[in-house]
Amino acid sequence: MFELSAATGEILTILVMAVALGMDAFSLGVGIGLKGVRLYDIVKLSSIIGLFHVLMPLGGMLTGQYVSGLLGGIATTVAGGLLLLLGGHMVYSSLRGEAVDSIDHRAVGGMLVFSFSVSIDSFSVGISMGMFSAHVLLTVLLFGFFGGAMSVMGLMLGRRASRSLGGYGEALGGVILLAFGLLFLI
Repeated sequence: MFELSAATGEILTILVMAVALGMDAFSLGVGIGLKGVRLYDIVKLSSIIGLFHVLMPLGGMLTGQYVSGLLGGIATTVAGGLLLLLGGHMVYSSLRGEAVDSIDHRAVGGMLVFSFSVSIDSFSVGISMGMFSAHVLLTVLLFGFFGGAMSVMGLMLGRRASRSLGGYGEALGGVILLAFGLLFLI
């Protein structure tokens, strides 16, 4: 009986962490979706985000106890800084119009930057989970699933809202990313 409840508790803990880590992907999805995004781009970007949500915690779990104390705060700071940069760039490019190239979420480099920025915190979570020898396959699969699924939800929500916001969508998306970046740094 106790073994069953301990396993259930571990699964619930992993689920809660997967949803919490997926919230970054959701907020980024809303921000990008407000710029306007095609369904094909939603599938590509969400797939890469889901893949990063598998690879980053897997790398963290493999790194394990060696550097957990050092990287926990650094990963959060880097993620916050990246979101601040991305959000600031989106606001700036929306205010300047076509004179400034914004980071293209359809290009491979842009997708990698966005995916890395929302997945870096899952690396530090993976480090701490590696210390507790959590079930690796279950953990990374759930993290990947929720990261990808929540990015799809965010992109779809942002896409729908962008139709009614028009040209202000990119600026609003940038402000959302700036806010989340500040939350990471505070």
